[in-house]
Amino acid sequence: MRCKLKKNQPYIFAANHFSYLDIPMMGFIPGDVQFIGKASIRKAPLFGYYFKKLHIAVDRSRVKSRAETMRRAGLALDSGSSIVIFPEGGIYSQHQPKMVHFKYGAFRLAIEKQIPIIPVTLSFNHLILPEDGRFLLGFHSAKMVLHEALIPEKDTTEEDLKEKCFEIIQKQLNTDNGIK
Repeated sequence: MRCKLKKNQPYIFAANHFSYLDIPMMGFIPGDVQFIGKASIRKAPLFGYYFKKLHIAVDRSRVKSRAETMRRAGLALDSGSSIVIFPEGGIYSQHQPKMVHFKYGAFRLAIEKQIPIIPVTLSFNHLILPEDGRFLLGFHSAKMVLHEALIPEKDTTEEDLKEKCFEIIQKQLNTDNGIK
């Protein structure tokens, strides 16, 4: 962990997403944190019940659901909770550790609410628990890097914030995975 988190300060934690292991790893984020995740998680046995009660679900196929998710995330931030989001919108990369482009929601919310974004790099989860389901525990140790906060300035655009966050995470992924 590189950044020092301020107590009672809400943040938006934005992480890369290549593996189902990413979700439990983000559970190590300290403080009051709500996850934004796909609505289908609510159907998972036991975990789905807790997700439905404690976190924010989004049905990405419905515009109305996406808008409601951002409204609920804004309310959570207003009440002092932090948000965990995977701005790629799911596990979509076919060439890990190269990410796919980020969606705008987290960055729009950060600017609107003037909330710092913490870029988070999950460096090896795609090797430990790949999307194809092969479980390779022990092949690599897990690594999570919480980078310095990106503070939205008055003239910051969503695009600027999104690109800066993407660049920070991708650079760490490249370094950790030996890509030049």
